[in-house]
Amino acid sequence: MAEVDIAPNFGAELKDGFKPVNAWVGNGIAWLDDIQQFYRERSVIEKEYSQKLSVLAKKYFEKKAKKTSSLSVGDTPTVTPGSLESASMTTWTVQLTTLEQRAAEHERFSTQLVNSLAQPLQNLAERYEGLRKQHAEYAAKLEKERDGAYGDLRKTKGKYDSVCQDVESRRKKIENSYDHGKIKAQGQYQQQQSDMRNMKNTYLIAINVTNKQKERYYHEYVPELLDSLQSVSEAKTATLNQMWSIAASLETETLQRSLQLLGHLAGEIPRNKPVLDSMMFVRHNASQWQDPLDFSFEPSPVWLDDDVMASDPSSKTFLMNILSKSKSSVGELRRECDGKRKEVEGAKRVRQAIREGRDKRDELEIVRSQLHQQELLHEAERKLITAEVEMSTITAAVGDVTVGARNHAMRNETFRLPTNCDLCGDRIWGLSAKGLICNDCGYTCHLKCELKVPADCPGELTKDQKKGIKSERQAVAAQATAATPTNGGSNGVDKRSSISGGGSQRGSTSDGLQRSDTMGSMNTLSSGYAASAHRSVSGTITTMRDVGDTPKISTATPRQQRITSPPPTSPFRSNGEEDDGADDPQPGGKMLYAYQAAASGELSIAENQSFTLLEPDDGSGWIKIKPSRIGSSVGLVPASYAELSSPRSPTTPNEADHRPISYAGSTSTVSLAGSDSAGSVKKKVGPAVAPPRRGAKKPPAAVKQVEALYTYAAQGAGEASMEAGERMVLVGGDQGDGWVEVQARAGRGVVPASWVREV
Repeated sequence: MAEVDIAPNFGAELKDGFKPVNAWVGNGIAWLDDIQQFYRERSVIEKEYSQKLSVLAKKYFEKKAKKTSSLSVGDTPTVTPGSLESASMTTWTVQLTTLEQRAAEHERFSTQLVNSLAQPLQNLAERYEGLRKQHAEYAAKLEKERDGAYGDLRKTKGKYDSVCQDVESRRKKIENSYDHGKIKAQGQYQQQQSDMRNMKNTYLIAINVTNKQKERYYHEYVPELLDSLQSVSEAKTATLNQMWSIAASLETETLQRSLQLLGHLAGEIPRNKPVLDSMMFVRHNASQWQDPLDFSFEPSPVWLDDDVMASDPSSKTFLMNILSKSKSSVGELRRECDGKRKEVEGAKRVRQAIREGRDKRDELEIVRSQLHQQELLHEAERKLITAEVEMSTITAAVGDVTVGARNHAMRNETFRLPTNCDLCGDRIWGLSAKGLICNDCGYTCHLKCELKVPADCPGELTKDQKKGIKSERQAVAAQATAATPTNGGSNGVDKRSSISGGGSQRGSTSDGLQRSDTMGSMNTLSSGYAASAHRSVSGTITTMRDVGDTPKISTATPRQQRITSPPPTSPFRSNGEEDDGADDPQPGGKMLYAYQAAASGELSIAENQSFTLLEPDDGSGWIKIKPSRIGSSVGLVPASYAELSSPRSPTTPNEADHRPISYAGSTSTVSLAGSDSAGSVKKKVGPAVAPPRRGAKKPPAAVKQVEALYTYAAQGAGEASMEAGERMVLVGGDQGDGWVEVQARAGRGVVPASWVREV
């Protein structure tokens, strides 16, 4: 702080300022109490810190004792370490010992804060406060004397006024007296005037005395008192400086001793070479080790085979596609691996420079970057190894089958129009890139069929050429699908009807994989397979007869149709006669549960009774029907008790496999005949329903129109032809079979739902 040029003097500067000076000095003395409380609380903190450091050191000494062996030589050392500790554990012991010593230093500092600072400050505060009170008492005495002199002067002034009043009264009496009394009155009047003059002199003397006392009070007594208070305050500050110096000295000594302890610790840390722990661990854990055995081909417990790769034409096509993909990716993968490997080596060099002090970057960030690059390199190397091994394995087995191949230029495609796979003939479903299409020839297939597509791309074709070759491919796919056995075909697994019971035939290109003899192996299986085991495959029951016999596949449940958008169905009348298409067909159905009428307007009907739908559900949960039996009446039944059937296909007019249509969110399913065991048939009870809204009529719906997106030619009875852009009246919406009913220029019928849009 800069020195003050002129020392202040309270008496000369503040005059009559005892009260603020006294309050200010009192506040300074009271502040000493705050300071001593501060040191006491600091002492408590230091003591608690010392105790916590001691507890912490003890806790980790105990943990160290339990983990010394495992951290030094591992959990299962091959050589007993005895009482040895690793270099890191020894350095850790030095750190914990240093912590205990620092705890003792903080304990000593805590005691010094109380004995050398807090208690002396408390005593000084009490002494200064007593001295300040004496000054306050003296100031009160001086003020009382001053106020007394002021009071005496006021009394003297009062007496002087009273004498003057008496003189005036005597004068008035002289004027009002008679001649014989005037002499006496004049004498008294003269006496009063004499007293008045004496009193006036006394009053003047009192004024001078009081003024002199006032002058001494404000210019001598009070300034001297203020100077004394100033001395007290400055003495207090000087003493406080001494206490603060002592506090700084005590803390400095404590820190110096702690620094000495930490300096010793800092000298021990560099002795802990990272390689020492590794060396100790290796010496106590070295053991004999061999590489794990390579994996080998293991035949299936139910399809015993050898390790010779299949080489039939379809298998060669599959291998050719894999080989082509591997060949095309090897070069790029090698370049990617080389680039990632260089980045990893660069990160290693930066780490070494950081350890040598030549680079100031964060080593953790470099390690994180190196690890990330190693992960990318690992992924690329795995892909490269996979591709190289695939190439070598396939080439060694069947040669380079890609010679002369003309691969398709496939790209992902989302088909908006109904499109079939050119390989398997099935419909390609999906909303986002669920199929593939060749950019050159227009070949379409599923993603799962990509590796089965032969490499016979004819090259870039025109639009008409693509349509022609598309028809040829679809015809071939349809023939292949028709030639495939129906049993087990739904899951895409080739189940051959004739399975050899003898040994496997190697190198056969006509039969592919053959069933090997399982006589000697089926008895050793522990996976739950047995001679009489029943296995369900795609809704069929497969019975395995005696071991070694050819298995026979028996179908116990009806074949489930794949749900697709079928050709338009031809409507039938309720009596079984085929409609000619001139009349509006009415949908029918059958009852899932028996229903007993509970009110007028309802209809009692038996379970499985067929009916004709007269009015669909209008949101009330009820439908109006007419049973198929002759003479039946019309009435309401719960929509959830009934199952509506779509019209049958014109190609199979007698087929009973109808696609069900559910009403009002019904979760009922088709009842399969023969699915329940004989003797266990119970009368089914339908779900609870709310009563129908009597008199509730569905308001007339507004006429909806649809616009044809594409040109469609009717392909059967009940269908309607339409031209692209033609607007038609929507008669019936999509019931879940992919078709809608419209009134077009060509007549009334059904068209594909995905080929029209509402307008």
